[in-house]
Amino acid sequence: MKRSAYFLSVVGAFLCFTVVVAQPPKSQQYVYQDRSRSFEERADDLLQLLTLDEKIQLMQDVSKPVTRLGIKPYNWWNEALHGVARSGLATVFPQPVGMAASFDEVLVNRVFSAVSDEARAKYSRYVQQGSHERYQGLTMWTPTINIFRDPRWGRGMETYGEDPYLTSLLGVAAVQGLQGPSGGEYDKIHACAKHFAVHSGPEWNRHSFDAKNIKQRDLYETYLPAFEALVKDGNVREVMCAYNRFEGDPCCGSDQLLMQILRRKWGFEGIVVADCGAIADFYKIGAHQTHADAAQASVTAVRAGTDLDCGTSYRALLEAVQTGVIKEKEIDASVRRLLLARFRLGEMDEYSDVPWNHIPYHVVASAKHHALSLQMARASMTLLQNKNHILPLNRTGLKIAVMGPNAQDSVMQWGNYNGTPAKTVTVLEGIREALGSHGEVIYEQGSGLVENYIMESAYNQCKTEKGKGFQASYWNKKSPDGLPDVETNMPTPFALCTSGATVFAPGVALQDFFARYNTTFTPQKNGEVVFDLYVNGEAKLKIDGKEVKSVKTGHGSRKMNYMMSVEQGRSYAIELDFSYFKGDAQLNVDFGYRRAIDVKESIAKVASADIVIFVGGISPALEGEEMGVNFPGFRKGDRTDIELPAVQREFLAQLKKAGKKVVFVNCSGSAVGLVPETEHCEAILQAWYPGQAGGTAVAETLFGLHNPSGRLPITFYRDTTQLPDFENYDMKGRTYRYFNGKPLFPFGFGLSYSSFQYDRMKVDQNVLKRGEGTKIRLTIPIKNVSQRDGQEVVQLYIKRKGDEDGPRKELRAIKKVDISAGEIASVLIELSEKEFAWWDEEQLAVVPVSGTFEVMVGGSSQDQDLQRTTVEIK
Repeated sequence: MKRSAYFLSVVGAFLCFTVVVAQPPKSQQYVYQDRSRSFEERADDLLQLLTLDEKIQLMQDVSKPVTRLGIKPYNWWNEALHGVARSGLATVFPQPVGMAASFDEVLVNRVFSAVSDEARAKYSRYVQQGSHERYQGLTMWTPTINIFRDPRWGRGMETYGEDPYLTSLLGVAAVQGLQGPSGGEYDKIHACAKHFAVHSGPEWNRHSFDAKNIKQRDLYETYLPAFEALVKDGNVREVMCAYNRFEGDPCCGSDQLLMQILRRKWGFEGIVVADCGAIADFYKIGAHQTHADAAQASVTAVRAGTDLDCGTSYRALLEAVQTGVIKEKEIDASVRRLLLARFRLGEMDEYSDVPWNHIPYHVVASAKHHALSLQMARASMTLLQNKNHILPLNRTGLKIAVMGPNAQDSVMQWGNYNGTPAKTVTVLEGIREALGSHGEVIYEQGSGLVENYIMESAYNQCKTEKGKGFQASYWNKKSPDGLPDVETNMPTPFALCTSGATVFAPGVALQDFFARYNTTFTPQKNGEVVFDLYVNGEAKLKIDGKEVKSVKTGHGSRKMNYMMSVEQGRSYAIELDFSYFKGDAQLNVDFGYRRAIDVKESIAKVASADIVIFVGGISPALEGEEMGVNFPGFRKGDRTDIELPAVQREFLAQLKKAGKKVVFVNCSGSAVGLVPETEHCEAILQAWYPGQAGGTAVAETLFGLHNPSGRLPITFYRDTTQLPDFENYDMKGRTYRYFNGKPLFPFGFGLSYSSFQYDRMKVDQNVLKRGEGTKIRLTIPIKNVSQRDGQEVVQLYIKRKGDEDGPRKELRAIKKVDISAGEIASVLIELSEKEFAWWDEEQLAVVPVSGTFEVMVGGSSQDQDLQRTTVEIK
């Protein structure tokens, strides 16, 4: 095959590296080694050379080498949700739900093109070092395109929101950015659409939960469209099946989902990978228990089309074949797909022959990518309230009090499934930098997230030979014998957990490991220091070589606190030993000076401020994937209510009572009920988890250096009384499409510092005949009636008249346009018959149908923002 001109231009200036890998003897020339052959021919040839045992080894996420055939070891598990994750240095972009607020598929594509550059560069570095561990490969298990149907779901922040169209649009953009342009000899990396398919909480029972009695309409209209789009339009190379059951069958063993729909109806030919440990859930006590053992579970999964087990259950396939339960030929179908993927990535060929391998390492966490992270963070900023146009703030002579638990929390900004950025700009730092010499900043945290105390961390007063924080050493065995297997530095307070099969650090085992954390602590003041630990396993804390506290858990995680008096300037040697015990290993560590919240005292400290910027909300430490930590209002990472935590709500009420003008910056990955806050605060800015440059983006927005254009990709409800039962997957009453109540802030809503006036839209025709390939053209004149340039997000919704059981409205087109002050933009939107696809009860499918449709265009989904016309489809 010839390489495309595109690849030659990309790699022309790059250095080449030579890597020695195991290869068969030169005298053996196989078809699979011949690069002039197609990948399909090469995979077919290699398949017939493998033994049964070798095939089964290749069907596990930790794929062992087949040295005699030159197959290198490969670990399939890697992550890139919003940047290369869990593999050290990487650019951290805003959390996906924040990216979704941009309503900008072009920018999303640029972000993931940068992510895939870093992924290839990091892979190349690891290969040069001879390392093939988890989080070092080319198969990225992202994006998450489940529908965020309920704001209580802890993992909703990993999605692109509640709308199937927006999720499809941005999901395809992410996949295409990750996998690289089509037409080249090799794929850049492989993306993975997850979690297939009816999967969006709860987290606490996901290993046993059965999503059942799902209406066919909800299945095909809500839960499947994004997956279908990524398969058909995005050519996604992998799909991950979910933990839960679907209509009685574990998703990874569902013939209906994986064979009938994914492979036969949609024609998906790529890899289906099981979520980690999902096959074991078939037979584990306390999980689904639909199968007796690993062999039965594995046979069912393979026959349903699951090719790769993230786990070890597939080892039982060897005995299953030998005893005649399954035929080797059935396994071959999966192995062939796995081999084909590795050929497409160039992983089976000489390192230097693959152009993508020559992307230089200096792209990782580069200044260019930091700028792109800032651009995306700006685009995600969503202004929800701006009473009396208090924003943007005039910097001249302004005295600002910055308060709240998220004001200087860099880790919060990273979200989850993240890498480690070279630098993070906190909101406090961003405000100080943006204000500069124009005014004055007072910082007083005042409130915790959910606690009635404040921890002033002393972590930054710790140093090791390798820098700030703790030195972490790991042994992949139960005791610290010999040299550590992995060593790394922990510069920030850590929250480690193996829930969801997440390792403590790259190269560390999931279980039966030992960890030791060392540092030297030199206090900057006298006082009482509290060590705050949350542990599942066995932990021992030593100060100056003496054990002062230990905890060993028998069931679930436990808190461990230790208080000690410290003297300023004296050095204390701190050592924390941790060993896996049973269940999910967990270790959260921070320590510092703890003091009770004193609202009056804190407000008194900011009495002279002209305005208070309160940076609150929630945190990935509270919401997330199957977490072991429970707080009031939270359960296993899900939420039991959606209101702002009480401690913050009360603090904001007291600020209002004291006569302070408050701008509330809400950081969250999900909708927060902010009814009292709309009364207590002058302005509300939704900042999401904005990534490493988030503090700059927030500050620029507050001071008018950036004009906000973000729009809500989810409905902000008033409170939990507006929500149906969390475990009910019926879409009735959910999301803007089916919710009949009055939300606090509707889907698609967001304010700007500019004002836009929509003139009446013009339609070139009101009748469209199916099958003729014609289009309806709508022209929407929009005038910027303000004195400021801005961006408007034009949203088009449709509804089929007479369909009382269907959605109230469906997003079907987006146009993001720049409009200068005083100027008029004529926005053109073209609609073909595919935009009028609707549920057809006879075909049990979403297809172009005849009927009368209402077409609605405006700046949000709320009725008063939309103008309407009628279109007839024949």
